[in-house]
Amino acid sequence: MKCPNCATELRMSERKEVEIDYCPSCRGIWLDRGELDKLLEHASREQGSRERHDDDDYRPRENRTAPHDSPPKHSENYPKRRESFWSELFDFG
Repeated sequence: MKCPNCATELRMSERKEVEIDYCPSCRGIWLDRGELDKLLEHASREQGSRERHDDDDYRPRENRTAPHDSPPKHSENYPKRRESFWSELFDFG
């Protein structure tokens, strides 16, 4: 079978009991009818009862807790940074 994208001969690989056709040239992947369902079913079995989504740990920035109680990086406790060598030489104030 030829790749519909670039007309290179497709290769076959088996992953999780599903035959996947792929193109070594353009790296396209093609599944036959029902193969995507098999892959999804296998993934849900692997996941088991543990339901987790990528955004489970998402919290808006204002609701985040700091990992430790430390002052912010830009605190007023730091000494004033000199602007340059020239401003130190010509400090009139």
